[in-house]
Amino acid sequence: MSKVFITDTVLRDAHQSLIATRLRTEDMLPIAEKLDRAGFWSLEVWGGATFDACLRFLKEDPWERLRRLRRALPHSRLQMLLRGQNLLGYRHYSDDVVREFVRLAAQEGIDVFRVFDALNDIRNLRTSIEAVKKAGKHAQAAICYTVSPVHTVDLYVEQARDLVSMGADSIAIKDMAGLLTPMATAELVSALGASLKVPLHLHTHATAGLAEMCQLKAIEHGCTHVDTAISSFSGGTSHAPTESMVAALRGTRYDTGLDLEHLQEIAAYFAEVRKKYRRFESEFTGVDTRVQLSQVPGGMMSNLAKQLEEQGALHRILEVFDEIPRVRHDLGYPPLVTPTSQIVGTQAVLNVITGERYKSITNEVKRYLQGGYGRPPAPVDPDLQRRAIGREQVIECRPADLLKPELGKLKREIGDLAESDTDLMIYAMFPEVGKKFLQERREGGLSPEPLESPETSPAPAERGAVPTEFRVFVHGESYDVHITGANFNDHRKRRFYVTLDGVPQEVELEVLSGHERGPAPGGRLSPRKPGDVVAAMPGNIVAILVRPGERVKAGQGVLVTETMKMESEIQAPIGGTVAAIHVKKGDRVNPNEVLMEIEP
Repeated sequence: MSKVFITDTVLRDAHQSLIATRLRTEDMLPIAEKLDRAGFWSLEVWGGATFDACLRFLKEDPWERLRRLRRALPHSRLQMLLRGQNLLGYRHYSDDVVREFVRLAAQEGIDVFRVFDALNDIRNLRTSIEAVKKAGKHAQAAICYTVSPVHTVDLYVEQARDLVSMGADSIAIKDMAGLLTPMATAELVSALGASLKVPLHLHTHATAGLAEMCQLKAIEHGCTHVDTAISSFSGGTSHAPTESMVAALRGTRYDTGLDLEHLQEIAAYFAEVRKKYRRFESEFTGVDTRVQLSQVPGGMMSNLAKQLEEQGALHRILEVFDEIPRVRHDLGYPPLVTPTSQIVGTQAVLNVITGERYKSITNEVKRYLQGGYGRPPAPVDPDLQRRAIGREQVIECRPADLLKPELGKLKREIGDLAESDTDLMIYAMFPEVGKKFLQERREGGLSPEPLESPETSPAPAERGAVPTEFRVFVHGESYDVHITGANFNDHRKRRFYVTLDGVPQEVELEVLSGHERGPAPGGRLSPRKPGDVVAAMPGNIVAILVRPGERVKAGQGVLVTETMKMESEIQAPIGGTVAAIHVKKGDRVNPNEVLMEIEP
């Protein structure tokens, strides 16, 4: 049969890609009846970042979202994205947690589980696939597509065969960065089709403007299932538009059988809904062919830009893009998908911001180099591995084999805050965020973030800011100005373009004073002494490793921060005694703030 089947992603990956996973359930339900009647092979509605976003930002119970969608879409296959042994979190979970999560997801309404591993280490998919099969649901195993010296068509075919032997009901090519080209698609699909007897699905992103061409080539070479997004949530870092693919195949032997007029009604609804979320719109909504060179997915681009902007270093983003391939090489060419995209991207930012490669190594990179995420696709840099893990033994087995059962421990930790099995899974996935959500729910204090940005912000004096003195050079003339609330900490001259009298002008700006010892923008002191401990990047304090009065050595870990879900250890700049600690667990911190003072 040559008919093509469509999976629409508007309720999951499309809005994850374009509006930071902020689409609320209340805006999904009114169109559910039309989506249910459209005739899609499946609707992707759950998984990926939706679980985290529901808890962290929307203050929705993700399990309740699934239940409501199941009731509203009674005739549709509901699909989710599952990160193998990582489930929906950023670490490996024990097998008992994986089995319980899959059991509950199947019970609450998921029909198709698309399971992947960021390293394509198929050992990390075994437990998930077994659990899906036990629940009587469709196990779709995904191969993460990337480009490197070691990622060949033969390798992908071998992995697909192993996954089918493991029980996969179908195979998906997961091109999360939009790296596929039409000819590469034709070659890969042909090879997989010749080797497999299960359906083949293609999931690719429109980042580089090639998605529609890749899908058509895939279909011509035997792929029967493609992922698209309804047009009002398509393009950019999302997917090819559903209506366009339906129109392209209409009247051919590949005809999807979907009604174009019906789909356009759905698109019109989402076009109006999207206006509510303009605060969260991605800057990467057009074609961006840079991904073909940097291999950086669009969503990763926007995250990196946010990290750099928070510390006044957005002008260095091209340096970060140059550094990412080098970090990826050092780590053995991992595909850039959650969580490896965050692992590689955050380390690249640190390498650029600190001015020294691997001066600070995140805990996740250390865990990766030890084998804690699985087997890298290629050998890692041995010198970096020694530097990161010292004499610790590299994990050769499946990482989850080293984990003891966790369910009992998790139940004891969360206690009666977890009122159901699904509540326990909320805590299991994200202990800090999940516990806070469950507490706020019990207290009746759940309040989602606003859809609009606050129109006013505290006055500079209320933020504890101090004036910063600038000298601005324009056409050889210099002007001294004072600005309150600025956060320029680079005392080197920098060039900017500003508009003067309606004409763009190149100017030089030199920071002369300000932030010398007054409060930093966050209200903390700015560094001036060798023993002042600061963070290289904005983040949250997740652990304080020392106490006041304790003796520490230079290079000893004293704090742990979390940035973009990646943890970094902050080390003592000198040896001495901890004289003061200015932070507590959970605090938000920024660069150029003294977090701890060490006296020699």
